[in-house]
Amino acid sequence: MINSTTSKLKNFIQECVRVLKVTKKPNNEELKIIVKISGMGILIIGIIGFIIQMLWEFYR
Repeated sequence: MINSTTSKLKNFIQECVRVLKVTKKPNNEELKIIVKISGMGILIIGIIGFIIQMLWEFYR
């Protein structure tokens, strides 16, 4: 039991290290695009939620 848990933890840490080695830091242009897309997504979800809330109140 303890051996399998230790083995799973060791494998998880090895996978995390592998992922960190493969990834890279985004440059300024990539960061700007990521921020714009994330902002638009948050805005769209907020607008949809607002519309649903207004329709809910209207039909209540």
